[in-house]
Amino acid sequence: MKESQRLAIAAHMHVMLRRKTGRVTDTEWMAKNVEYAAEIVRYARTRAREDVLPELADLADRLQEAMFPAAPVPAPTAAAATSDGGNLLARYVGRLR
Repeated sequence: MKESQRLAIAAHMHVMLRRKTGRVTDTEWMAKNVEYAAEIVRYARTRAREDVLPELADLADRLQEAMFPAAPVPAPTAAAATSDGGNLLARYVGRLR
């Protein structure tokens, strides 16, 4: 995700936290520093549960997704696809079961 997109999400989070909880944050640092972003996400989710603020929880999810994108799932290898001593990957290549 582009830094400008992370900064936009951080700015929305800043405004929401300021309005709903009175918490002031640093948007630029939130968009660059993963430790600070993780703490803001934790704080926002806690306050969202306590104060019943689903929009704050949604924004925390967006910030987490922007700062910590899910790692792609690696393709299975022949070594990883073995079971009971047989190569499962080789058994399924070229035919349906």
